[in-house]
Amino acid sequence: MLFTAGVKPELRRDMTAEEKSRFGLDKLNVVRSSLPAITHIDYSARLQTVHRETNPGFWRLLKTFQKLTGCAVIINTSFNVRGEPIVCTPGDAYKCFMRTEMDYLVLGNYILAKTDQPEGLKLKYKQEKFELD
Repeated sequence: MLFTAGVKPELRRDMTAEEKSRFGLDKLNVVRSSLPAITHIDYSARLQTVHRETNPGFWRLLKTFQKLTGCAVIINTSFNVRGEPIVCTPGDAYKCFMRTEMDYLVLGNYILAKTDQPEGLKLKYKQEKFELD
């Protein structure tokens, strides 16, 4: 994700006069396209492409997601919470999952649902505090 590209014009949304007049951080709260989570204030987005030949499993996931939703985009972001290092191990992933409001965690071929996790672990991880940066 080293490059940015413009979001296609047909996916963009024109801003209202009020939205155009916003200043500073208030500009960030404007929906600019049908892909609001990835569209920057200048209508660009950081892209990562997936090819069937180099990553067939993830490519199939994207195609299936597109068939189900009509959208061929999945957001890829760092896996951590503010103030914590990026997740590096399955244990880190589980701990982050249990501390946050995530509903599911996918690890390889396994899917963990928060509702299926032991109540004692939910409480243990929720009680752990971390200092924000």
